[in-house]
Amino acid sequence: MLNEANEASPYQPSESDQTPSEDAFAGYQWLTRGDINAFFGLMLDNLTGLFLMVVLLTGFGFPTDFALTALVPGTALGVLIGDLAFVYFAFRLAKKTGKSDVTAMPLGLDTPSVFGITLFILGPSFLEGVDAKGLALAAEDAAYRTWHIGIWCIVMSGVLKLVCAPATELIRRTVPRASLLGSLAAIALVLISFLPLGEILSRPLPGLVALSIVLTALIARLPLPWNIPGTLGALIVAGVMYYLMCLVGVEGYQVPTIGAVQWMPERWMEAWNGQWLSAWRDALPYLPIALPFAIATVVGGIDCAESAAAAGDDYHTPTVVGVEAIATLVAGLSGGVIQTTPYIGHPAYKAMGGRAGYTLGTALVIGSAGLIGYFTLLNDIIPKPVIYPILVFIGLEITAQSFAATKQKHYPAVAMACLPALAFLALNFSEQIINSQAVRDAGITMADMAPPLQESYEAIRLLSQGFIITSLLWAWAMAATIDRNFRTAAAVFFVCAAFTLVGLMHSPLDGNRLFLPFGLESWGDVVLGAEDRAKVFEFAFGYAIIGGLMLLWKQLLPDSVPVDEPSLEHAEGDA
Repeated sequence: MLNEANEASPYQPSESDQTPSEDAFAGYQWLTRGDINAFFGLMLDNLTGLFLMVVLLTGFGFPTDFALTALVPGTALGVLIGDLAFVYFAFRLAKKTGKSDVTAMPLGLDTPSVFGITLFILGPSFLEGVDAKGLALAAEDAAYRTWHIGIWCIVMSGVLKLVCAPATELIRRTVPRASLLGSLAAIALVLISFLPLGEILSRPLPGLVALSIVLTALIARLPLPWNIPGTLGALIVAGVMYYLMCLVGVEGYQVPTIGAVQWMPERWMEAWNGQWLSAWRDALPYLPIALPFAIATVVGGIDCAESAAAAGDDYHTPTVVGVEAIATLVAGLSGGVIQTTPYIGHPAYKAMGGRAGYTLGTALVIGSAGLIGYFTLLNDIIPKPVIYPILVFIGLEITAQSFAATKQKHYPAVAMACLPALAFLALNFSEQIINSQAVRDAGITMADMAPPLQESYEAIRLLSQGFIITSLLWAWAMAATIDRNFRTAAAVFFVCAAFTLVGLMHSPLDGNRLFLPFGLESWGDVVLGAEDRAKVFEFAFGYAIIGGLMLLWKQLLPDSVPVDEPSLEHAEGDA
């Protein structure tokens, strides 16, 4: 079964899978050897998200024990519920279509939210609580306040996604595949593939070994001895190397300290008492930061359904988004602070040979790790450079599939979708340098930089804000232009202008906050400050002008200007 999965195209269903039958459903191979590889990929991906949340919070001084007993269990419960639901829908799709190779949709923690919610909501709200010039709360009291703010943000995100779910099938039918998969490729390259390289190469010997094993086994599809799954092989070989380096005493390597495990944590159940409801006023300023992440996961859910369809599994898009909405609500109501979302790695897991077993295994392991409490143990003993290579593979596989499932003439649109994500990447590292302690101690700020550098930095910052939505709309507009569908292109550019005026794109405010362009001073921070209006209006006016030009082109050019797919010979001749 593993060899069959590796040899078959991950994107095209076999001819025998086209006719539904009860016999085919009865023979649905929901658990195969390929599920082992897929399980370690999805499970470690989710585990990595939980690791990141705890590590980032610790950097703000947030009590680690509080995070492990209050924030982690509810977050893990959302993954448990969502993945179990997708296992059910995989069986239902197999019964409906008669296919024997249906792959369940993967679900887990939303990676952008792990960074965004932690860095822009949880961390700052905790610092606000302990600040001697602010609320001056004790660390535990500030942690409770932060937790309640996080719950509010995730619950409201779940409600928003539930409201959006019914319209997602219409969106999927309307938005071209190049746009949906282009924004997918942007996320895959920047957030999933590139960012983990810093941790992987910080310990280059085990990191490079783990990376090479994962990519060789899963992309080059060369079997490991005894048919050991690539992800498990990397974990074993590179993990042993890491600990040998620790024992030898190589600089930079040290045996991790195993912290005390608090089995069966109960603090997260306090969320059920509803005390967080009283934190509404504290949470309100942070909702404009949280809700764009929810909107992005709705778009991501549509992307995931489109990606799964391209790989041969056609799931009902509103159901996919509805599952993530309910899983997010369950997580929030149980004390979770990171929303769940369908993972964009469905084609990668299908290429591994995964069916439904890998999703079921992930649900049970991640859910039990958080609820029983042994996540603490996993967090301590698994070296990060050993497990992060799986993220690189998933990002590369998704990017490749995004091009493979798109018309060749739309390749430039997919590539263009990556540009706003690259701006996010550049900004991420620039801000780390500017906000580093050494630079702050030296009294250096961006205002001290040369004016051309300041202008470039501000332009990159505005491009990076809301980059997921920007990527989708830019790719959509380019695909429509390539197809000579100028009315659609114009409409997309007018939408870009409207989104810019409220901060869904190019927000000048920290944390990509939404705003109103005009309003009463008594409305507070909801109204955009006068100092930022000129740049925002210039962006919006630029989009509106482009929209008008598209309509003008529609009038000047003939109604039918054929745009043929470039042939391979023509493409090679141009090269």
